[in-house]
Amino acid sequence: MPAMDEKHTGYHLKAPGLSGSGASMRLPGRGSFPGLDDHLVEPEVTRDEIIGGQRVVAMPAQPPHAIRHSKLSYVLEPQVAPGYTGAADLLTRHGLKEDFASDACVFKDGVDPATGGRYLEEIAFEVVSEQSEQYATEKAVKMHHRGVRRIFSVWVKGDQRVCEWSPETRSWRRLEVDSRIEDPCLMRPLVVGALLDAAVADNEVAEALVAKGNPVIRKREDAARNEGEAQGVARGRAEDILKILELRGVPVGEAQRQEILRCRDLERLDRWFGQALVAVSASEVTPES
Repeated sequence: MPAMDEKHTGYHLKAPGLSGSGASMRLPGRGSFPGLDDHLVEPEVTRDEIIGGQRVVAMPAQPPHAIRHSKLSYVLEPQVAPGYTGAADLLTRHGLKEDFASDACVFKDGVDPATGGRYLEEIAFEVVSEQSEQYATEKAVKMHHRGVRRIFSVWVKGDQRVCEWSPETRSWRRLEVDSRIEDPCLMRPLVVGALLDAAVADNEVAEALVAKGNPVIRKREDAARNEGEAQGVARGRAEDILKILELRGVPVGEAQRQEILRCRDLERLDRWFGQALVAVSASEVTPES
């Protein structure tokens, strides 16, 4: 029996009740799995999941699990590459006796021509809080056997860490917080620390939106660029005015000099520029002109 977890508080074991179409009763194996959406439980009607033939009730989460789950979705969604979709709590038929959801996942858009249904998750994330490593491992084994390419776990209690499932060693491999998760499902490498640290998460979301060419961010960048260019032109014109006055031997006080340099009104600077060309005294070029 799996250990209790904040997401799965109060497990209730029931008879497996394996039902479904004839296709769902085939023995699992590559190419002979039940359909991804050929469920043993009723999605959005019951909280039931089935793992290893045992029916469990997935109860609402306590704060540590719930908060990390929310942050995981926040970080992951902007990272999803074009042609893929992110999802949370997506119920998937992982085997003959398995029908459960990962906390977050990414899969291809559209219809899988091999099955006529949606595509299988390519990467999946599981938040691990009160549950045992054995329980998280059991889910990873089932997901990998189904064909999920990569499986990650985010451990939120005690030694907080992010791990990736290693099918070769059948164990969790810890990832360094400054390392990056690179995958075709993601449009840019994701810093592992973003799954644990709120500040890093914000930075990763911002970088992902920039990489996607978010129109709001692009508009602000264009405005800042135009503002910078305008300020550069104004600064150059102010320096030209002072240079002309210097060449004509017209003395300029420090206060007047700073006023000219701080001015960003191109129309006024152009007027001062014209005056500087014919100036015979500093009083003819003033900020009040």
